[in-house]
Amino acid sequence: MDIPWWRDAVVYEIYVRSFADASGDGVGDLTGVRRRLPYLRELGVDAIWLTPFYPSPMADGGYDVADYRGVDPLFGTLDDFESLVTDAHEHGLRVLVDIVPNHSSAEHPWFRAALRGEGRDRYIFRDTTNNWQSTFGGSAWTQVPDGQYYLHLFAPGQPDFNWRNPEVHAEFLDILRFWLDRGVDGFRIDVAMGLYKAEGLPDVSDQSFMSDSPVWGRPEVHGVYRDWRRLLDTYPGERMAVGEVWTDSSEDLARYVRPDELQQSFNFAWLQAPWSPTAFKQVIDDTLATVPFATWVLSNHDVVRHRTRYDADDPGTGLARARAALLTMLALPGSAYLYQGEELGLPEVTDLPDEARQDPVFFQSGGALPGRDGCRVPIPWTVDAPSHGFSPGGVEPWLPQPATFAELSVEKQEGDAESTLEFYRRALACRRDLVKRIPYTLEWLESPEGALFFSRGSLTCAVNCGLGPVRLPEHDEVLLSSGPLRRDLLPPDTAVWLRRDS
Repeated sequence: MDIPWWRDAVVYEIYVRSFADASGDGVGDLTGVRRRLPYLRELGVDAIWLTPFYPSPMADGGYDVADYRGVDPLFGTLDDFESLVTDAHEHGLRVLVDIVPNHSSAEHPWFRAALRGEGRDRYIFRDTTNNWQSTFGGSAWTQVPDGQYYLHLFAPGQPDFNWRNPEVHAEFLDILRFWLDRGVDGFRIDVAMGLYKAEGLPDVSDQSFMSDSPVWGRPEVHGVYRDWRRLLDTYPGERMAVGEVWTDSSEDLARYVRPDELQQSFNFAWLQAPWSPTAFKQVIDDTLATVPFATWVLSNHDVVRHRTRYDADDPGTGLARARAALLTMLALPGSAYLYQGEELGLPEVTDLPDEARQDPVFFQSGGALPGRDGCRVPIPWTVDAPSHGFSPGGVEPWLPQPATFAELSVEKQEGDAESTLEFYRRALACRRDLVKRIPYTLEWLESPEGALFFSRGSLTCAVNCGLGPVRLPEHDEVLLSSGPLRRDLLPPDTAVWLRRDS
């Protein structure tokens, strides 16, 4: 059986604004990404996912799209994008781009026309509001001068499309064709469970991700993805789509990855699991029992970086746990998604000054919520301030970097066998070799209290989430560990890959 490239792929998320700045304006861009492709190839990933680079007023970091078929001058030109795709393919890297179908920018030509009373049915307007709240805080409704209100589940600058209008369907199929014709290998679908709202827009008692919510996960959305899958299948090269799907159950998640719908959906239950062997095992069992093609992710541009999350309950353990979690994740059947900077062991930047913050979550909550800027701080390439190699010369980056980033920079870590960067490189290289030879299935092994052991063919993975060392399972060779071992003992907050000959 032919195995599609994405089934076992390691995909690296690039938050374009914060990856590499080639133009010298303090903001990352497509040429910056292009110049760093050799770094990504050496890291050992299979594909890159680019966050939105389309023309946008940046009310939400580019997730408010004003033109779905262009490149914002902040990030470059369409020629820059096409050159990036060409170079990525020459480096053996696939390219995924973000598509934002739930809402547009308030500056999109369609919405500007709607404000003039033209084509208003492309969005969700009504004469009265309901009790729906914006995910970013406050009401999900904003009134326009003629007295009507429009729905925005996020910022007011992000009006929700009306997917019950066939024009919206046709428009997005054409947008997908535009980027597929330019060689993209797939799409990450923003708010993939949010396109349809219940008819009549009834009030809700809460806005959970339950499948019977009038806000999220409406059954009509699956028809959209069946249409998109038919389009993807007309292109060569196993083009694919992965959905940002927040659900309350793995069973609901699985509905998005049926044979005629999306190839993958993000598995956020793994990201949300606490540092616990019981929690890890529950997520793994639930996922592998229900989702045909599993995905695993620890961090992204919307959540607190996992080094900091793991540090919260037991300060000082965050980096060790992050490395152990990475090794555990890479041993699981399926695809892994990494977020830029995690290979450097970057923590969340928690002390950003209020005047530097740009996330609408911070502003719409009146400063009560810090927002997501802390995980979006530009990554450090060199030890030199002020931008640590992110921008040329002495240009300050769009979000300030802490002085501690110097010690975590690529320049500082390269060649240091104990560094997190070199650990990631070894882990990804070892995994690339292993996935060709081990089964997609997983077998649980008897595990001591506080630990979790499992095998996939000749590979055994052991992770110790407990307070004391545990004895390693039987093995013939230690392939890789996330931290130092003590002879035949696995210390706390450590994971190891072992080879068994039988």
